[in-house]
Amino acid sequence: MHHVADLLEARQIEEVVWIAPLAPVYDALHLMNEHNIGALLVQIDGYLVGIVSERDYVRKIILDTHTAKATLVSQIMTRELITVTRDDTVVHCVALMRRHKIRHLPVVEDGRAIGMVSLRDLFLDVIHEKFEEHHIVEEVD
Repeated sequence: MHHVADLLEARQIEEVVWIAPLAPVYDALHLMNEHNIGALLVQIDGYLVGIVSERDYVRKIILDTHTAKATLVSQIMTRELITVTRDDTVVHCVALMRRHKIRHLPVVEDGRAIGMVSLRDLFLDVIHEKFEEHHIVEEVD
């Protein structure tokens, strides 16, 4: 059974992509586009205070006809975070995502974000594990 630490190690991502809560949403969208990701961690002095996703933008900006340049990340971010640690299993992460209807889980250590796993990461890990069990060597990505 794989753990979050395995996923983080496999991705070999050196930095956590984050944004400050007082940054414009436009900057958050630019960062998500630049890094080809669907969510950003929101931090103050290295401490996790929220998460902002493409879904937050669609539901709270586009549908309410606000503008991304005038709206702050803190106005649309999710504050009640569901987080995991390196030691949590992939199965546990999937269960959390299903129960809370979310697609991204910040990975924290001592209150600080060290990474993030997405539903896609978990899905691919489960598929790879099944391929390994059946000795299938094809790549799934």
